[in-house]
Amino acid sequence: MLATPDEIAAWPSGHDGFVEAFAKGLAVIGAFGPDGGARSLADLARRTGLPRAGVRRLVLTLLELGLAEPRDGGFILTPRVLRLGFAYLSSLGLREVAQPLIERLSREADEVVAVSVLDGDELVYVARAEVQGVLRRSLTIGSRLPAFCTSMGRVLLSGLTDEAVRGLLTRKPLPAYTPRTLTDPEALAAAVAATRRTGWAMVSEELEIGACGLAAAIRDTRGRVVAAVNLSTNLARHGEADFVATFRDRLLAVAAEIERRLPPA
Repeated sequence: MLATPDEIAAWPSGHDGFVEAFAKGLAVIGAFGPDGGARSLADLARRTGLPRAGVRRLVLTLLELGLAEPRDGGFILTPRVLRLGFAYLSSLGLREVAQPLIERLSREADEVVAVSVLDGDELVYVARAEVQGVLRRSLTIGSRLPAFCTSMGRVLLSGLTDEAVRGLLTRKPLPAYTPRTLTDPEALAAAVAATRRTGWAMVSEELEIGACGLAAAIRDTRGRVVAAVNLSTNLARHGEADFVATFRDRLLAVAAEIERRLPPA
C-alpha cells in the first residue's frame, strides 16, 4: 500500500504544493495490494481510509485511463500500471548500472547482451551491448518486443501474479511468429510459472527462426522482478543445450551483480 489510513490523515491540508486528489489516487492504486485479487469499492475504502464515494470516483478515473478493469464483482489493475514502474526504473539509473556489466559479458561471449523492462504485454530495451555477430535485428534502446514469446519477456512476466499473467495472455489472440511459437495461454502460463521457480528462461525460434535467447531475472532489494538481462545467439553458432550449459551461470552471475549495484527499492 502506498499510504496507510493514518498517513493519509496526516497529509498536509491547504498546502498549495500538495495535490491531495493525486495523492488519493496513488493511495487507491497501492491499496490493490500484491496478491492480484479483485478489490471491491468497500474494500478499497477500508484499506485507504477514504470515503467510499471518493474511492468510486477515483476507480472510475482509473477505468477511464485503462489502468483498472472490472473483474469478479470488483476491480483489478491492468498491466498499463506497469508504465509507472518503468518511469521508476528509469529514475534508478538501471541502464548506468547494467551497461558496463553487459558490455563485459558481450565481449567475453561474443554475443549480444541486453536488459529490458516490462511495459504492458511488451518488453522495452533499456540497455544493450553490441557485437559484430550474425544477429542483425536492428534493436536499440527503446525497442519493443512481445513478451510472451521471448526469454526476457517470460522472465519479466514471472514477476507478475498468476492471475495477472493469465489476464495478459488471454486479452487478445497471440500471433504465431514462427512454427515454434507457443500461443496456448495455459501452456504459456505454465512456462512462466516454471521461470518464476528457476529465475531464468530459454526461448528458441519462437520470435525468429534461428534466434535463441537466454534470460535471467533482475530483482530489487525487496525481491521483486524489475528487469531481465538476456544473451542472444544464432543457432548456427550454438545448439540450444550447449548455449544453456555454456552461458546460463555466467548470465545469472551478471544478473546478481546488477542486483547488488542497484539502489535500495
